Amino acid sequence: MAIEQVPLRDQAYSLGPAQYGLPIHQADEPLPVAAWIQTRAGHHLVEGVAVAWTPKAARIRYVDEHGREGYARVWANAVRRR
Repeated sequence: MAIEQVPLRDQAYSLGPAQYGLPIHQADEPLPVAAWIQTRAGHHLVEGVAVAWTPKAARIRYVDEHGREGYARVWANAVRRR
């Protein structure tokens, strides 16, 4: 059974290319992390994995409180390893 995706209205805000910069490092194996994301409903601490990062930001895959999978690029200081 496939994991349901977070609908657009509930997705986390994500940084744009000018914000997250280069070079982008793709993870060989995703790193377990906890990260702060921002949605229309507010800020949320989520558990997930970092799938890519730059010196300034990380791309995380997370599961929201409803069990739906989402992705977001967030500032590096909003992420910590678990």
